[in-house]
Amino acid sequence: MFAIAVRFDLPDADSAAAFDRLVAETVPGIRAEEPGTLVYTPHLVDGEPLARLFYEVYRDRDAHRDHEARPATAEFLRRVGELVSSVRAELLTPADDGS
Repeated sequence: MFAIAVRFDLPDADSAAAFDRLVAETVPGIRAEEPGTLVYTPHLVDGEPLARLFYEVYRDRDAHRDHEARPATAEFLRRVGELVSSVRAELLTPADDGS
């Protein structure tokens, strides 16, 4: 399993609204067309109206590469780049606590 948390900071309310519309257009295709994408969930951030966070879980790193290689994903990222003031991605490794 391979997971990522990606935080997007937006400069203003208009950019946030445009970002949300773009997400609404794009996420259904990711969920429908990527069997290796197990979870792809955008979130609002409590108390930060100009921030969004995506939690993404992939079967493995190859599934993530497949996600990144989709033309629709590339277009999404291009358009997102025009809207955000910053992006921070955290690569996550599950901690096996033995339970």
